Amino acid sequence: MDLVGRDAERAEIERLLDRARAGSSGALVVRGEAGIGKTVLVEQAALGAASSGFRVETSVGVEAEAQFAFAGLHQLCGPLLGHLGALPDPQQAALGVAFGLRSGPAPDRFLVGLATLNLLAEVAEAAPLLCVVDDAQWLDEASAQVMAFVARRVSAERVALLFARRDSSTATDDPLAGLPELRVAGLGEADARTLLATGVAAPLDDAVRERIAAEARGNPLALLELPRAAPATVRAGGFELPDTLSVPHRIEDGFRRRSATLPSETQLLLLVAAADPTGDPALLWRAASHLGIVPEAAAPAEASDLVEIGTRVRFRHPLVRSAVYQSATAPDRRRVHGALAGATDPRGDPDRRAWHRAQAVLGTDEHAAAELELSADRARLRGGVAAAAAFLQRAAELTPEPAARTRRSLAAAQAKHDAGAIEAASALVAAAAAGPLDDLARACLQLLRAQIAFHLTRDQDVPGMLLDAARMLAPLDPALSRETYLRALDAAILIGSDDVTHIAAAAAAAPPPPTPARPVDLLLDGLATTLTIGYMAGAPRLRRALESFCDGTLTDPGRERESAGWLWLAGRNAVALLDDELLHALASRNVALARESGALATLPAALGLMSITSTLMGELARAGELAAEATAITQATGGVELRHAQVILSGWCGDRAATTALHAGTAEDDAYPEGSTDAAQALYALAVLHNGLGDYAAAREAASRACRSPELALSSAGLPELVEACVRTDHPESAASAMEQLDARARASGAPWALGVASCARALTSTGAAAEEHYLEAIGQLGRSRMGGYLARTHLVYGEWLRREGRRRDAREQLRTAHRLLADMGAEAFAARAARELRATGEHPRARAAQPTHELTAQELNIARLVATGATSREVAAELFLSPRTIEAHLRSIFRKLEITSRRQLRQLPLP
Repeated sequence: MDLVGRDAERAEIERLLDRARAGSSGALVVRGEAGIGKTVLVEQAALGAASSGFRVETSVGVEAEAQFAFAGLHQLCGPLLGHLGALPDPQQAALGVAFGLRSGPAPDRFLVGLATLNLLAEVAEAAPLLCVVDDAQWLDEASAQVMAFVARRVSAERVALLFARRDSSTATDDPLAGLPELRVAGLGEADARTLLATGVAAPLDDAVRERIAAEARGNPLALLELPRAAPATVRAGGFELPDTLSVPHRIEDGFRRRSATLPSETQLLLLVAAADPTGDPALLWRAASHLGIVPEAAAPAEASDLVEIGTRVRFRHPLVRSAVYQSATAPDRRRVHGALAGATDPRGDPDRRAWHRAQAVLGTDEHAAAELELSADRARLRGGVAAAAAFLQRAAELTPEPAARTRRSLAAAQAKHDAGAIEAASALVAAAAAGPLDDLARACLQLLRAQIAFHLTRDQDVPGMLLDAARMLAPLDPALSRETYLRALDAAILIGSDDVTHIAAAAAAAPPPPTPARPVDLLLDGLATTLTIGYMAGAPRLRRALESFCDGTLTDPGRERESAGWLWLAGRNAVALLDDELLHALASRNVALARESGALATLPAALGLMSITSTLMGELARAGELAAEATAITQATGGVELRHAQVILSGWCGDRAATTALHAGTAEDDAYPEGSTDAAQALYALAVLHNGLGDYAAAREAASRACRSPELALSSAGLPELVEACVRTDHPESAASAMEQLDARARASGAPWALGVASCARALTSTGAAAEEHYLEAIGQLGRSRMGGYLARTHLVYGEWLRREGRRRDAREQLRTAHRLLADMGAEAFAARAARELRATGEHPRARAAQPTHELTAQELNIARLVATGATSREVAAELFLSPRTIEAHLRSIFRKLEITSRRQLRQLPLP
């Protein structure tokens, strides 16, 4: 098809290429209906780019390929694999396993994304690289997610990604959503007339020409194909009834009618080509031979301009493929798939052979189902969870024996759930429930049903559903039963369920742990004891559990991965113990393991916990960097953004607007009901904010509600805020009650952080010499901890007490220290409070000197901090899931803002 018009669209694509030439990567999604000219646009862009020095690589989505994991990505990256050796070993392994080139553990799909990003960047070092992906709507899910990730992370790599994606009214999930897009509309009237005049050889009556132009609505393919589909009498000016089909459907219907006029043997050959997504002519002719089709049968199809058979098999348009396949009879489709299965090498491509064989089955076939199950295993090992689910679902449909069909349906449901296809998982759960189930299958079905419910609704019934599953599993799989008890308890806490104590009591009666007990077993026992018997009894068990997660003796990779899944819960309970060393160790370990394994799906939550830890330590700039990194990765992976780190950070920073907005967003979200952990976290942040601003009544209200949360971490962190707010609003009884709870927890914990905040709370509720003794004890304990934020605030309240005691000189010393610490860390509201108090003593607070590093963005500060440790650009890139070229671009910006010229100078600068 000639490219008529489209000047604006071509200019937009050229701007993308210009940016890539200049070292500013980007992506563009060309969208429009079928036949609107997307393919012609991107093909001509590829030709132009190649002639101007670009290396061009392409991938084309094929509907029948959608069940093969990483098929589209392999098509794009296959020619580039000679550069694989330049990647770090974990990234080489990830791509190798994903493409079936080597064995190994299933890679995280976003580690595959990082490897792809760096592979493209490596290739682009020699020449700018254009990656063209046509028919992106038909990419397999794994490839689509990886390509979308790369498109969101490219920055300075001389790489341009150009996608063409058909609009669809049935599409529910588009990984490319949110990327810059170019919407291709119909041709204008003049361009449409030009295309009709130059592209249609048959004579057209003027009225017919007007009607075709009107009905095509500017669709170029329709302008060319509707005249061919019209009877000669109509082209000459005759009449026929108007067609109500949409333009793409009319085009497809025209292709269908044209193929139906071909000889039957040619139609069957076209069907073979339509059923084979590889476009391999050798495979086509082998399958044709199985069906007794002679090579001469191709001539009528090629003459009709429906297909071209050369070094590749290419249809005139994807609508031809779908028209041919959809119009074929079911017996013919089965014959063709059977021939393709017979023509496919069982050793070279067992999964495609299994898929064709399955499509050839009428009814059920255990052998075909078993082959698909093996294909599912191979897909899962490559990290293709969605592909595994598709294989298993079809295997279940083909299984004749009811018990085996139920087992495969349940496995397919679990795979669909793991792939995020929750509605499909629900349907498969219903199918499995209708079949014969043994006790273990019934328990696993109940567990999966509960997991789906938690994902969809976070309903109050979910913890009970998980508890039922745990009880059913107890005699069958004690280890899984204990993990399910912990899931039930955690779900009840997160939701804010009234059944937390009931579920904790049931968990306390769970089957005994194996010997030696796993960290997850110890964590279950510690939480259950704390929530049933009390904090004093449970704290030692909790401490033992958390220490086991930090224990370096966990050298078995399976145990390591198993424990890693619970590190976020372990970290939360380190806050419950107010143990700064355990919290820092667990949060750091969580981030390190996620980075090492490339688990970008779980890294944002790990970064969020590390951000909160940094906030509590008074390292607010570092907390901001971590929160910003978590947000960037979440946006790149298409995940759900977690707000808890941002809201707690904004509260400590004294940012009223951000804190109240984040709190309001949480309060208005039905997923976070009153009493849930997320709602309580936002209330804790409000309590900190209002204590900083001196609005103690609002702080008392927020802190008292946060402390009612069943989340132990929030009640422990909220109690110091509640004591201070109650003292300032003259509620001595409430202050004393909160202080006693905090003091009891501190004695059970024994950590410097716990002892320090408890001493500060006791000082706030005391008078005279006793108060001063407790303030000094608090400063001493917190000075031995990592918790710089609490230490600075203790200097503040001690200084305020000294001023009210009339000891202005002593007060100045404490307030001066508090102001310096709080201002330097960026706790603006508390720093302003310290400044007011300092002025009341007669001393003007020092102005905070502007630092060059204040000009850096959170990401630049993060990169500067890593480079200052001596890390290379490649090492920093691997740490932050970016390319080395992007790191170098950021470094140039950092050097310019800091007015330095070398890494050595960067190492000498004080970074916040």
